[in-house]
This record gives sequence, C-alpha cells and structure tokens, in this order.
Amino acid sequence: MDGLNRRDALKVGGMLGAFGALTLTTPVRAEPWSWSPQDSVAGSGVGADPMTVWDPEADGVVAGLIDRGEVPRVNELLRTWTRNGHALPDGLPTELRDFMEYARRLPHWADPAQLDTAIQFNKKRGLYLGVLYGFASGMMSTVIPKEARAVYYSKGGHDLKDRISKTAKLGYDIGSNNAYGPDGEMVVTCVKTRLVHAAVRHLLPQSPHWVHSAEEDVPISQNDIMVTWHSLPTTVMKHLTAWKVPIPAHESAAFLHSWQVAAHLLGVRDEYIPNSWASANSQAAQVLDPIIAATPEGAKLADRLLGLGANIDFALLSKPVLGAFTRFLLGDTIADGLSIPREPVWDPLLRFSWGPFIAVREGLLSAVPPLGDPYWLLDEFLRKAALIYLSELRMPISIEIPTMNRDMSQPPR
Repeated sequence: MDGLNRRDALKVGGMLGAFGALTLTTPVRAEPWSWSPQDSVAGSGVGADPMTVWDPEADGVVAGLIDRGEVPRVNELLRTWTRNGHALPDGLPTELRDFMEYARRLPHWADPAQLDTAIQFNKKRGLYLGVLYGFASGMMSTVIPKEARAVYYSKGGHDLKDRISKTAKLGYDIGSNNAYGPDGEMVVTCVKTRLVHAAVRHLLPQSPHWVHSAEEDVPISQNDIMVTWHSLPTTVMKHLTAWKVPIPAHESAAFLHSWQVAAHLLGVRDEYIPNSWASANSQAAQVLDPIIAATPEGAKLADRLLGLGANIDFALLSKPVLGAFTRFLLGDTIADGLSIPREPVWDPLLRFSWGPFIAVREGLLSAVPPLGDPYWLLDEFLRKAALIYLSELRMPISIEIPTMNRDMSQPPR
C-alpha cells in the first residue's frame, strides 16, 4: 500500500464511518488464503480471505456512537452490565441495544456439556494456564506486528497496565465457573471487547502515527482476530503438549470448544473458526507463524511487560528472570528481536530442568532428578509468575469503548 493511500485515509478519517473505511485499499496476503472453510465449525463458507473482512455489524453501530458523542453515556450505562444473564441497561441507543441482544447469543453449535468439561480442565490446569496466557500469549502479542502497532498507538498503549488487565480478564473469565452461564461474565467480556475493536477500527485511521507505520488502512480484520486467537488457545495447547502435560482427549477438545465459542462472540465468522486442533494448527501455520516479527513498538511494549514482576517479588520475578522465561517459551529469534538479554543462570536452568520439573509435578517421575533446589525454585517461579497475571484482576475491571487514540505527546504509564 503506497503513502498516498495512507495520507488520503488520514485526511478523510474523521469523516469516514466504518463502512466507508472498508472501501479503502487492504493489504495483500503474502501467500493466497487457502485454509478451507470445510475445516471450520460451520463446515462451509464462501472462503473469502479474512484479511479483507471486518465486522460490519458492529462497525457501523460504534462509528455512529463515536461521531454523535454518545460513547461516554453508553460506557456509563454498560458499567452496570456485568453478568451474562443480566438484562441490558435502560437508556442505550436503539441500534446498539439491538446489536448487543443479537451479539450476546451463544452459537447454535455451543455444547453445554463440553463447556462444563472445560471448566473442570481450567480448574485442574489453572496454574499452567495463568503462566502461559501471561507470558507465551502476552509476550507473543508484542511480536505480532499489526497487534503491537494497534495497541501502541491506540488509547491502550498509554496505560499498558490497564490494557493488560483487560486482556487478562478474557483469559480469567473463560476459565471461571459457569463462564458462559447466566452468572458468568465471558459473554459480557466478549461483546464489550467486540465493541472496543469496532471503535479502534474507526479511530486508528485518524492517528497520523499509526497511519505512517501500519501496512493496512483499517486495523483488526477477521484475520487479525484469529491471529490473536491462535496466540491464546493454540499456543497454550502447543506448550502443554511440548511439556508432556497429560491431558485426556475429551478435556483437550472441551478447552478448544470454549475458545471456539469465544471467537464467535468476538464477531469472528463461523467459517474461520477451526473445528479441531489439527485444523487450528494448520490455520495458525498460515496466519500466525509467518508473520511473527519484532517491531520498535513491540519491543517497547515487551520491555514494559517484563517490568511488571517487580511489583510482586523482585527476587524471583525480576526483569532478567522474566526475560529468560520469555526466551524459553518463545525461542531465541523472538527474544533477540525484542532485545532481551541472555541470562547465564536462568537460560540453562529452564532449558535443562523444566521438563523434569513438569514430569515430577505431574507424577510422571517418582523422584526429583537430581537436585532438589532447582525444583523448588521453578515451582515457586511458576506460582509467582501466574500471580503477575492474576494480580491484574484484583480490582473491578470495566471494558469501555474508547473515544480517542493515544496522545503521543504524553509519556506512557
């Protein structure tokens, strides 16, 4: 996409509604889109490249709210909508209410039995999930170029801690008791996040900083959402499998199903949602693996993420230790791209002791080989690293529609 298109997009950005914005030039995939919709939960579809598809159902509604100045009032009303079974608050604009009533419905293919099994899996594996959501998925987001730029230049880039807490809420809510039930919060979290995505699609094309760094004219396509989705369940299951954590097949399928439902509620078309782990892995190989790369924006975000541990336990969760864990999870190429230094003690400790440590925890080995101190140290690290993730959820979190991009003249918090 050439600079003229970017400048034109910026000039008219304030006047474009979301539907208008979608007529602009869109980036071309390096390889043609080839993932078959037959491998999706829908089992069929038109096969359109998701890089050229956004969320018109939400985009037009939210663009109107922003342009009419109605967002502050809407956010105030939606703070009271916290449980899946709650009625929407009175006073919402009619088009927003109609959209949200439609968007909050579970898909017809949602399986309550599988969702119940997913709750049990999350209870059993919560410690691992907290660490992986926080460090494998969280740090991976900094090397997904489009996501890193969108976060960095949007309002969320100003207060990264607040942005992290809202991202953590998604992982926490999906693992909570009755996540999709009337007293759960996952439906609420997904629908509100879908509204935020629509707002960012409307606002970021008005940011000169984003316009001059981005490869696309409109952010957060269906492809981008699925890239982020794969950084969560697909990446988590990849690591659990590599660690040889024993997971019964029905629990693995249930965990996937809970995230399939989440993708639907986030506005992803069913034809793009994988129907199995094999399908998920094949899609990730096309949309996630080839695009992983460090960017200046991502490196800055990663540096701030690695500093979060100091607030909990500086000794075990210092920046170098968390950097070593990032290197262990995501590999040398990503870690080097983010300028994460190599650690002479923790790098080899994780590389050589993590596998036996997990085997002992899972009862696959009867004795700690051959040193007890590394086992204790890694166990404490695992617990405290999960605490970083959970610590962001101590205060009530309200996911709200933004009305502005990041003010680049102000230092981030």
